[in-house]
Amino acid sequence: MYEYDIRVGYSQSDDRRIMTVPAVIDAFQDCSCFHSDDVGVGFDYLLPKHLVWVINYWELEFDRMPVYGQRLTVGTYPYGFKGYFGERNFYLKDEKGYLIKANSFWTLMDWENMRPSKITPEMVSAYTIGEKLDMSYNSRKISLPEDSSVNITNPTGTVISHTHLDSNGHVNNGQYIKLAYDAAALAGDLPDIRLLRAVYKKQAHLGDMICPVIYRDSDRLTIALNDTEGDPYCIVSLNR
Repeated sequence: MYEYDIRVGYSQSDDRRIMTVPAVIDAFQDCSCFHSDDVGVGFDYLLPKHLVWVINYWELEFDRMPVYGQRLTVGTYPYGFKGYFGERNFYLKDEKGYLIKANSFWTLMDWENMRPSKITPEMVSAYTIGEKLDMSYNSRKISLPEDSSVNITNPTGTVISHTHLDSNGHVNNGQYIKLAYDAAALAGDLPDIRLLRAVYKKQAHLGDMICPVIYRDSDRLTIALNDTEGDPYCIVSLNR
């Protein structure tokens, strides 16, 4: 288990002074990077070997949302490695307990050949494998609702700029969540949620265009972040 303490900043908060979901994703991502660096299998270990961890799936379960100024602990640990894949839990907690729990699924990639790479025994031994958090573990597949209303929120799309990219040269996983939330806000439909799931289908790069499409049904908002041909880069599901 790896933890560090934060305080929710103004720049991490929305117009209600509540911590945004993209800011939560960023805190989790930072936590996993710090963890890997501190146990010796982070960027300095991976890059010379042309390796990078790529996320396939997020699932966040919300009990309470953090607010501006609140002091929190961010934590993470892996609970499984197999072949090319890693599974990792995250959490945000305060003195009263867990606010947010998360599950994630990752693939180790050789970025030079763009192929999965087997996780080495050295990498596995660097971590302590923990027990899975007590939370929901839904399917890593997200289907687009058939019986729902559809709203194309931005037909001209968003062109990917340098601010969307990370050191891997593609759109950072948290930026997709931000684009999904921006699309929902533009459509006037940004609900308080109890569950977020996001599945990553392919990578977007500098100059690509992302065209969001929103699907609504009774208890779920699904945002498909598509390319210009209608194929999704990422699908985000928000359950009320």
